[in-house]
Amino acid sequence: MAIGERIRFFRKRKGYTQKQFGELLGFLGKTSDVRITQYESEVRVPKEDLVREMAGQLGVSPRAITVPDIDTDIGLMHTFFTLEDKYGLHPDMLDGEIVLRLDKNGPEFPSMFDKFRAWYLEWQKTKSGESDAETAKAREVYDEWRYTYPDKDTHQNWTSVMSIELSDHLKNGLKSEKEKKRKK
Repeated sequence: MAIGERIRFFRKRKGYTQKQFGELLGFLGKTSDVRITQYESEVRVPKEDLVREMAGQLGVSPRAITVPDIDTDIGLMHTFFTLEDKYGLHPDMLDGEIVLRLDKNGPEFPSMFDKFRAWYLEWQKTKSGESDAETAKAREVYDEWRYTYPDKDTHQNWTSVMSIELSDHLKNGLKSEKEKKRKK
C-alpha cells in the first residue's frame, strides 16, 4: 500500500472522518478535510514531522504509515504487517517452524493462492538438482521466472483482454459493415 492508502486505512480504523482527522492535526476550517484528501490521494506527501504527528493521533508507529523500507528488519516487519492488512497474509506455526499463510476467508485468497502456488512450484525446482551445476542452472531459471513474473508464469491461465474502448470500436465497425452489406 502506498502512503495515502495507509493514512486512509488507519484513519478509518480509528473511525475519524477526514475533517475530524484534519482538525486533530491542527488544520482549521475548510482546509482540514481538503488537506487529508490531498494526502490520501497522494496529491501531497506529508513531511516527516507531519507523519509522526499523524502516527501519534492514529496510535501507530510512523513506520506503519510510510512505505516500508525492506532494507531493515523493522521495515520488513512493517511490510509483513501491510501484507496482512491488504491480503490476509499472517504468521503461523507448522512443524515447529514459522510459516506465512493466507487467510482462507479473505477476499484475495483464491487469486493469491494461485500465485503463491506458482511461486512455490518454481522454487521447488531449485531443490531438484543432482549436482551443484544443475542446482545453479535451476536457480538461474527460477531467478529469471521471478524477475519477469508474470510473463514467464506457466502455472496460471493468463489472458490478454482488449480494452472496452477497442471492443466497442470493433463492434461498431462490424455493425456498420453489416449495414452496408444489407443496403447493397
